[in-house]
Amino acid sequence: MDLLALADFNLVARHGGFGRAARAAGRPKATLSRRVAELEAALGLRLFERGSRTLKLTEEGRILSARTGALLTELDETAAAIAAGGARPRGPLRISAPLLFSQTAMGRLAAGFALKLPEVRLEVTTEDRAVDMIEEGYDLAIRVNPDPDESLVGRVFLRDRLVVVAHPSIRRPDEKTRVPAVVRGTGGPASDWEVRSADGRLPIGVEPVLHLSSLVMVRDAVRAGVGAARLPISLVSHDLASGALASWGEVDAPEIALWTLYPSRRLLSARVSAFLDHLKEAFPNGTPDELAAYVEG
Repeated sequence: MDLLALADFNLVARHGGFGRAARAAGRPKATLSRRVAELEAALGLRLFERGSRTLKLTEEGRILSARTGALLTELDETAAAIAAGGARPRGPLRISAPLLFSQTAMGRLAAGFALKLPEVRLEVTTEDRAVDMIEEGYDLAIRVNPDPDESLVGRVFLRDRLVVVAHPSIRRPDEKTRVPAVVRGTGGPASDWEVRSADGRLPIGVEPVLHLSSLVMVRDAVRAGVGAARLPISLVSHDLASGALASWGEVDAPEIALWTLYPSRRLLSARVSAFLDHLKEAFPNGTPDELAAYVEG
């Protein structure tokens, strides 16, 4: 594929027309039109729907622009950085991060990164769904226990674990007693819990009394004494240390792993590398205690 023709196609797509692209780039309109036509012929696809006064991307054109525009930008930035002798990272950096991590740590992390590298325009979107990084234009995603995805690469940067906690006024139940519970999610029946403690494994029958969409809300409700809950230890370690909450044991479940993910088919930009280094500085060992200290700090 002709990279120059691909660059011209993205130029036209970005500006929404041959005339506007030609004026922005200072190049002949006819040249851009010819280059795009050559690219369409080489691919055997129509990339634009051409009207008398409008130019609109076809579905194939939209996909091609989404998948190649950021890559071409990164190639240009890489070449410019090499020519400048390794200039400081600059330009946009879009990150998708889960709700709890965003609520407890991302604001401080983002502020520190912006102060360190003011020429990077950081944008963080909070959502728990698995975003399509290429289609939606994200450079980096932070995810909790993500499903395997061959199109993405990444690494674990934090680990956490779940504990069952309650207000000290609520007694730990025996195996025959169901306990009022605060659960995350929509209404409906909840599965019983099983915890590990010094006495071995203990099943806990639960009766949901509150369904809340945020783990921060769940923690606040448990602090108020309405029921027990399963929560990350990093979120409640300060309450456990102060005696505001009591632990009934660790949940018998796989640990929580926070991953940083990015598309494997794209170059790892200097901006993404810089943010990965920033995370490593904040959480050098990736332990729950480090996250708890960061949240409380």
